[in-house]
Amino acid sequence: MHVHLIPTIRRAVRRTWRDFLSVYYANTPIWRWLKSAALLFLGFFAWTGGAVLLSVKPQWTALHYAMAYGFLLIVWGPFTHFVVVPTAIKLRRTAESRTARTFARHASKISLTVFVALVVVFGTLTPGIMLLEFSPTVPGSGADAGAGGDLVCDVDDELVACHVENARGIDHVVVTTGGETIAVVEEPPFGFEIETEALEETRTGKEFTVEFRDERGERIQRHVRSVPA
Repeated sequence: MHVHLIPTIRRAVRRTWRDFLSVYYANTPIWRWLKSAALLFLGFFAWTGGAVLLSVKPQWTALHYAMAYGFLLIVWGPFTHFVVVPTAIKLRRTAESRTARTFARHASKISLTVFVALVVVFGTLTPGIMLLEFSPTVPGSGADAGAGGDLVCDVDDELVACHVENARGIDHVVVTTGGETIAVVEEPPFGFEIETEALEETRTGKEFTVEFRDERGERIQRHVRSVPA
């Protein structure tokens, strides 16, 4: 029984692949715009979504590759369907040289290979142009909706100095890095100083977390800040 299923599965895979190629090589203007728009949206979602998650979970370094994928897809998607595919189709019809015909036959594979290689390079090196800085503010489960404040920090090579402006309903501030508490401040304006050498090193720089808490110890807001390397 299983032997008879193998040809069926193979036919289904080949049919699916042919359907994919028919959409990939669809070259009318409307198809170009639809495919490019879909890939642009996917790329933007992967890029920004990865950046948001990374700001909350800086130890999830694999997110750099998701960000790289999305960042590059924003450009590579339209480039593929407005340049690579039309060029390959034209060369298939008009190319006379062996090199041009070979390129036309393998254009999609070449494009995909280059794209994957760039994703690996960008995900590994994480250039600054790809990074988005988020300082998420996460409300605590039992916190007053009107409580909170503005975290203001000055950073130099050796020291980070922060304080809270417009503090409302904050009883104390807890500063952590790498899961360890390095400061607890109980008096307004909740100022503190920390040496950059004491901060956890991540791929995007040294990072620390500041939590505003009420008198019951419940979290009001949470800020994640980074010190560029």
